[in-house]
Amino acid sequence: MRTDDFWQLIDRARAGAGGEADGVAARAVALLAERDPADIVGYARHQQRVLAASYQVDLWGAAYLINGGASDDDFEYFRGWLMTQGRSVFAKAVGDPDSLAELPRVRAASLSGEEFRCADMLAVPWEAYRKATAAELPAERDPVAAPDLNDFWDFDDEEEARRRLPRLAALFVEPPEE
Repeated sequence: MRTDDFWQLIDRARAGAGGEADGVAARAVALLAERDPADIVGYARHQQRVLAASYQVDLWGAAYLINGGASDDDFEYFRGWLMTQGRSVFAKAVGDPDSLAELPRVRAASLSGEEFRCADMLAVPWEAYRKATAAELPAERDPVAAPDLNDFWDFDDEEEARRRLPRLAALFVEPPEE
């Protein structure tokens, strides 16, 4: 599956989901299950590449600020949610995690406490393959390696958060006392 095909399927799922991440995941399963099993395997492979590309320390820090914490599983689920936002939002966030401060829902979450996770999005290819073939998705022969998080920082360090993610910190970190 090509990159454009991957994101077009997600866009089609978004169009029928009313903006809810779990709805995007459910629609993506339905749309993908209609395709050839080889396409589903291709989607799974591409999803792994997308997740590997987004496995970045500052994006994890952004998830931590936005969601009030983020374990390794929570970071996976956050990236699942981020996929449901579409290609342009995803790509922009990977290139500049602080750009998430521009999203109206993220800005609103600074007041409401809404958290952004979508584990179901990560299961899309497995669910679609099972639905289409009544079998399990074949194991990946050449798994995509996740990049090393070699620049990890303490996400509770408010000063470092302000330095690395100034717009998100302005929304989610208490101002320093004067």
